[in-house]
Amino acid sequence: MQSAPGGRRPPPRDHAWLSRYIRPAVPAAAGIALLIGVVRLLAGGHALFPADRPGWGFAVLTTLIVAHLVAWGRDRWWSGGSGSGAALALAMLLLYGWVPAVLVSLAVVTLVGAARRERRREAVLHGAIDVLGIGAAALTLAAWGNRPSIENRWEPAAWEPTTVPQLLLGAAAYLLITRTLLWLSSDPPGGLSSLATGVLVRQALVATALLCIVPLIVVVAAHKPLLLPLFAVPLIALDSTFWMARDRAEDQLIDPLTGLPNRQWLLERTRVALEDADRAGERSALILIDLDSFRSVNDTLGHLTGDRLLLQIADRIRRELPEEAEVARLGGDEFAVLLPRVDSATSAQCVARAILGSLSAPLELDGLTLVVEASAGVAVFPEHAPEAEGLLRRADVAMYGAKSDRSGVEVYDASRDGNTPDRLALLGDLRRALDDGEVELHYQPKVRFDGEVAGLEALVRWQHPDRGRVPPDEFIAIAETSGLMPRLTEYVLETALCQVARWRAADLTVPVAVNVSPRDVYTPGFAGAVAARLARHGVPAGSLQLEITEHVMLEDPQQAADTLAGLTGHGVRMSLDDFGTGYSSLVHLRRLPVSELKIDRSFVARLTVDSEDAEIVRCTVELAHSLGLVVVAEGVEDDETWERLRDLGCDAVQGWLVAPAMPPAETTAWLRARETGVAALPASTA
Repeated sequence: MQSAPGGRRPPPRDHAWLSRYIRPAVPAAAGIALLIGVVRLLAGGHALFPADRPGWGFAVLTTLIVAHLVAWGRDRWWSGGSGSGAALALAMLLLYGWVPAVLVSLAVVTLVGAARRERRREAVLHGAIDVLGIGAAALTLAAWGNRPSIENRWEPAAWEPTTVPQLLLGAAAYLLITRTLLWLSSDPPGGLSSLATGVLVRQALVATALLCIVPLIVVVAAHKPLLLPLFAVPLIALDSTFWMARDRAEDQLIDPLTGLPNRQWLLERTRVALEDADRAGERSALILIDLDSFRSVNDTLGHLTGDRLLLQIADRIRRELPEEAEVARLGGDEFAVLLPRVDSATSAQCVARAILGSLSAPLELDGLTLVVEASAGVAVFPEHAPEAEGLLRRADVAMYGAKSDRSGVEVYDASRDGNTPDRLALLGDLRRALDDGEVELHYQPKVRFDGEVAGLEALVRWQHPDRGRVPPDEFIAIAETSGLMPRLTEYVLETALCQVARWRAADLTVPVAVNVSPRDVYTPGFAGAVAARLARHGVPAGSLQLEITEHVMLEDPQQAADTLAGLTGHGVRMSLDDFGTGYSSLVHLRRLPVSELKIDRSFVARLTVDSEDAEIVRCTVELAHSLGLVVVAEGVEDDETWERLRDLGCDAVQGWLVAPAMPPAETTAWLRARETGVAALPASTA
């Protein structure tokens, strides 16, 4: 396969089967046509090339063009042809006929091919294509009765108004034949026939310049042949324009860093693959690969090092591809692999695991040994999506599922997709509910074992007008995956602080905890926004507690640390929720500025019947106390669990045994009933 500009490997062709037949057929047809033309000229006693002054002028001009192509053309000439060579050939055709024009074209191809020995096969092919193109133009002119020869030149003085359409049709025939054969026998820009239209539009400008300059060359050759070499300048400019058009088309489909195809190419190639798979009743698959923590490489080692890492990653993926599979870089640290034919989702998943296995092998970079981890999502046609865009999007959903679960590879699961039609409708309803204030907060108490109220947790509730009560896990997950989470967090914080202000005005000084997501913590300025909201409502920072999970330290540890430090610097207290269900809990616990630790209900629920869960709770309480943290147990629903937690030294409990989550009015009544047990705020924050 021939190289693309700059030595880049072009994407595979979608007409490769056709080029296998055209490549040998074109030189054979051209050879026969040329042989017939030469024999007829020699048999009639005609010369093959003019020996007059215009002939010598064309010889000098041809030499200059060849020198230009050898010195500057490089690989471009072989993949896109030469406008200058075409102009020379057409000018010779108009003035002297078919065979001299073919000889000029073959001289260009032969001499450039001799200078580039590794390109001799391409030289033969291009020469043959030019022979057929010039022959098509000659036949077009002959249909009008114009058959110029060396002995009987077609002088410009004999041109009439009808000559213009003759020239147009002749040049059009040449361009049509040569461009079509070049495209069918080699790589079209981007490797896809459906993307050739843009290139043809750009090259139409070159064709216009070609039509304009050829008659001028003929006129100068007939009247001032000594000036012919001056045409080298505009012809070289014509070539440059020709190559720039092709390079621009290639650049639109090729990733400039890795040389891999880009997203546009992938989608177009996937469309072709899905059409083929649909006709054959087969499956296709897309694998989306994303590097884990790549940003830390850029931040620590610099972007140039990150670029070199991406080059090595691209090379490893290439080497691991099965037959017929194709890889593209979508941008950043995202790659996609197209499997045009696949047996099942399981086999596609196996390919993805093999690729991730090759990526996980240690690599050397700037004297450092790095181990790269990645996550991959798999989507299969036709089970998961009927079109290329949908398949890519669903592979993306699966990839984020793998990244979230840290499972390596996941196959698309509709239940985890926040963008199904039903969930999209629910997202729109949630957005309207937030705008209209239809989402409510209920408050669940946290109580110490001496009966004092340690605080309240604000829990979001949504009563849909048609669906009824929507489970919080469902609509919170939709908000997380859609980008609506910051809006939901703002709503909850605003509502909770309004309620805290009302309670404080009624002499109920109870702290309220609000859950925030990792996305909130990663948002620059989040700490300042919380502080401003506290000041606006006149609520002291000690009345607000933010509950986070260990996940905040996974994606962007530095940004998370900065935000949490800013929050605690303003006096906001932090609580670590769902402790024990994340990753590297002990490591993260040392880095998080929390004052409270909440034991997940999954451990509390079986505390009295499972010795392992009981031991986990005991060790968690001792660890937290050794770090000076308050321990709260979630999901307490019976007296036996209450007693066991008290014996283990837990500080407070939360659950149905104490009270369910209640609307504001019921929470106020509950607090009033236990007013003597409401915990006072520390003097420093009251």
